[in-house]
Amino acid sequence: MKVAVAGGTGVVGRHVVQVASERGHEPVVLSRSAGVDLRNEQHVRAALEGADVVVDAANSATLSEQKATAFFTEVDKRLSRLGAAAGASRLVVVSIVGIDRVPWSYYRAKLAQEEAARGGLLPVTIVRATQFHEFPGQILDRAGRGPLAIVPAMTVQPIAARCVAEFLLDVACDPPADETVEIGGPAVESLVALARATARRRGRRVAVVPVRVPGRSGRAMRQGALRPGPEARLLGPTFADWVATP
Repeated sequence: MKVAVAGGTGVVGRHVVQVASERGHEPVVLSRSAGVDLRNEQHVRAALEGADVVVDAANSATLSEQKATAFFTEVDKRLSRLGAAAGASRLVVVSIVGIDRVPWSYYRAKLAQEEAARGGLLPVTIVRATQFHEFPGQILDRAGRGPLAIVPAMTVQPIAARCVAEFLLDVACDPPADETVEIGGPAVESLVALARATARRRGRRVAVVPVRVPGRSGRAMRQGALRPGPEARLLGPTFADWVATP
């Protein structure tokens, strides 16, 4: 099966490409580093030629609601339209658990993405995942080499990006269906504690400073709005087991 992976060099996308190869599929990477601009009609049309399924794991480079919405909706409409023209059977979109419960601008952009994907020509399965085990490390990376890292005071139920990729490939091989599913990790964790554990593992001396995100978004996050619901699939190792894996 030929699997076209938008954002195939990102946190999840690179794992989708790896898992697809391991399972004997033919992955095709749609990313700038692979010479494919997702906003370029000709680039995307050529990359999707002969694709059996399209996986959208692309991420917006900006947190601006207007710009992120424009990017997500444009890309998914194009992937669905050109994917259908290429003979693909379905579109699988990576999204985020809780975006309909937390009124944050970036999450509104992701909701717009989901709506655009549902309105396309291909059957679409939207996979909402919780934050990744890799997320605390990303927070530390954004803090640079300074002595402080600001981390939201909230609980999460993180999942390994590799497990997300494996689930996406499982979905891609199932019969096409229009549905939204949730996946998450096996344990509720403190994001601040995970960031501190990540800093220790890296041998980095940094003060992880908890901060209460203000407003309705922060209140929703602290109340567990970004954790999966009772119908979610819980997959993979805990954060501690993931960290301990070579």
